[in-house]
Amino acid sequence: KGGCILKEKSQLTTLCYIENQEQYLMLHRVSKKNDVNKDKWIGVGGHFEANESPEECLLREVHEETGLTLTSYRFRGLVTFHLEKTDGDFSETEYMCLYTADAYEGEITECEEGVLEWVDKKDLFRLNLWEGDKIFFRLLEEDRVFFSLKLSYVEDELKEAVLDGRTLDL
Repeated sequence: KGGCILKEKSQLTTLCYIENQEQYLMLHRVSKKNDVNKDKWIGVGGHFEANESPEECLLREVHEETGLTLTSYRFRGLVTFHLEKTDGDFSETEYMCLYTADAYEGEITECEEGVLEWVDKKDLFRLNLWEGDKIFFRLLEEDRVFFSLKLSYVEDELKEAVLDGRTLDL
């Protein structure tokens, strides 16, 4: 029956920005071929496995991607990330538990998903970031206790940002 079929799926993930003095450990996503984050700089984290809590997912994903074991971390916010792709009628919503960490044990190892690099916080905005990431970096800098942020994209363009139920000017 004519028309398009919309493929909708929902995902639960964690994302962590590990801090060391005035730097964040950033992941430059250059390794995977079909990666929504291809060529972007993001924190470390990933998808929940069955029966995992957000903290269990956080600790597992950080260790898998960096070799580090977090010893001090903080749940900072919930980010609802909605992405629509115009080719193939694709729509995806991801619910991301956002963390920062300020203490860890171990040595950084190579990451299969890209290149890990310590980046000065003052240089973050020079990187190829998602536009919405710039919003939550500001919220982290303001040391907000907790926030809920919805980011809606069409392709790579941020179309809407809603912070704690209030639409932000873009």
